[in-house]
Amino acid sequence: MRNHEVTTKHKLLDENGVLIEPGWSKTLIQDYDRNDIKKRKTRIKEWDYYYVMLNSAGLVLCLTVADLGYIGLHSVSIIDMNNGFANSESQIEVLPLGARKMPSTSETGDVRFKNKKLAIEFLKKDNERILRMNYPSYAKGKGIRCNIRLFDEPKDSMVIATPWDNDKNAFYYNQKIVCLRAEGKLEYDGVTFELDSSTDFGGLDWGRGVWTYDNTWYWGSGSGQLDGVPFGFNIGYGFGNTSAASENVVFYNGVAHKLDDVTFNISENYVDPWTFTSSDGRFEMDFVPVVDRNEKLDLAVVQTEQHQVFGKMTGYVILDDGTKLEIKDFPCFAEKVHNKY
Repeated sequence: MRNHEVTTKHKLLDENGVLIEPGWSKTLIQDYDRNDIKKRKTRIKEWDYYYVMLNSAGLVLCLTVADLGYIGLHSVSIIDMNNGFANSESQIEVLPLGARKMPSTSETGDVRFKNKKLAIEFLKKDNERILRMNYPSYAKGKGIRCNIRLFDEPKDSMVIATPWDNDKNAFYYNQKIVCLRAEGKLEYDGVTFELDSSTDFGGLDWGRGVWTYDNTWYWGSGSGQLDGVPFGFNIGYGFGNTSAASENVVFYNGVAHKLDDVTFNISENYVDPWTFTSSDGRFEMDFVPVVDRNEKLDLAVVQTEQHQVFGKMTGYVILDDGTKLEIKDFPCFAEKVHNKY
């Protein structure tokens, strides 16, 4: 059944480490436990990735703590939508193999990384998420740090559980939360930016799983508001076998509206205009890129090439009840990523 929704709480994996029920849900209703995995530790991928749209300043901040088995990749990115500029820098950890002790759910637990150059932590306190980061050597000594509070979390999120056809013990368990209101401070190159929770929003990409070695994925997301109502979306594919359900969802005033397939139509030049089309006609967008945050990493066994393109979408979405929402110059991002890890 296409877009099968998981509605019963149970373990994510069976006693053989196989995904029990592929599909999507609005919360982490299936219970992830790293100890249930039946693959070697180098194959386990766990990450927390936050983006914060400082729409009031035309900036985007991205923070990552990732234990990818072979390596830990802990990153900070700043994107200047006004001037078409992006900078990303990472600290690499050799063979963390679970040393980050990533929580088994996004609902509780803290995530931390610290070395001589970067300190980063994601704290879960009651109904809030606190993002703290300090990276003094960032951008050749310009430095960057933040203390940001995310709150007013929507009741619905996008959760997907997908298998891989060529490895019965490979799976992806992922949650995307959008439209978290953001307040606090970001300091970059000696300038302090005060976040405004009436206009600035954050999102979480929470991922756990066992991946096959070579994959290409597509992902897009945005968090903001339409006429004062919180609005966001999550679109994507390439994360294993998605025949049970896609991960395409529109969020309006905290409620999830499930979509079928969405196709990314991308030029070979990533800063040329894109389009997005949907099999059910409910997500039709033109996308005008502003900046391509691209990275390429080649560490022999671990390789990645990513193009995370920030820009603005114009078009429409149709909610479950048939309501048509017109979208105009909505700040967001979409990406194509090729990983071997």
